[in-house]
Amino acid sequence: MKDLLETGKTIVYAVAIAMIIRTFAYEPFNIPSGSMIPTLLVGDYLFVSKPSYGFSRHSLPFSLPLIPGRILYESPKRGDVFVFKTPADNKTDFIKRLIGLPGDAIQVVNGVLHINGKAVVRRRIEDYVDTDSYGNSRRVPRFIETLPNGVKHEILEADGDTGRLDNTKIFTVPKDYFFAMGDNRDNSSDSRVFGFVPKVNLVGRAEFLFFSIKDVKPYEFWKWPDKLRSERIFNGVR
Repeated sequence: MKDLLETGKTIVYAVAIAMIIRTFAYEPFNIPSGSMIPTLLVGDYLFVSKPSYGFSRHSLPFSLPLIPGRILYESPKRGDVFVFKTPADNKTDFIKRLIGLPGDAIQVVNGVLHINGKAVVRRRIEDYVDTDSYGNSRRVPRFIETLPNGVKHEILEADGDTGRLDNTKIFTVPKDYFFAMGDNRDNSSDSRVFGFVPKVNLVGRAEFLFFSIKDVKPYEFWKWPDKLRSERIFNGVR
């Protein structure tokens, strides 16, 4: 009985430590959709830094309402890849790139991002080549976009510059809100669709990948030799 109690205590301690780390340090997330291709791929697993922007109730398991507003707040930077609770329901985790800060005017004109009335520089590079589970290849136009603060990142324009979200109204970002966009511009539900992300909904900044696998579940280890993307593991998220 004594050994059983000691084992139980050890399990409780381990779970408590894991929850503390998950809540206040790093939380693992996986990428279920292609909205951030080519930066993040479906099947990527990454750690998100919880202290990056301070803490709110969304830092806690199940978004328990134990933290009023946001504490120890650090303002995000333009270009951050970040996790947040979508304002559509305030509970589903989304991961996008932070494009607009409070006070910014954001617009997309013929596929080109404009921030405060100025077109963001983008440079065409070689096509992104994607292969589906059937071995079919598809070439997608790819660009390097340079944000006003110098952050460079790749974007895709699957529908060229004529997609349904390639011409928008001007979005003026309110105080304590942010504007998020996916790097896969024509295949992303983001602030162009659901609006601004409130400060309280920030979860954390994506830091680095710890696992990446294509078209299989992580527990299907017998399939790893053909599906593991070992070259992506431990890469930082930029």
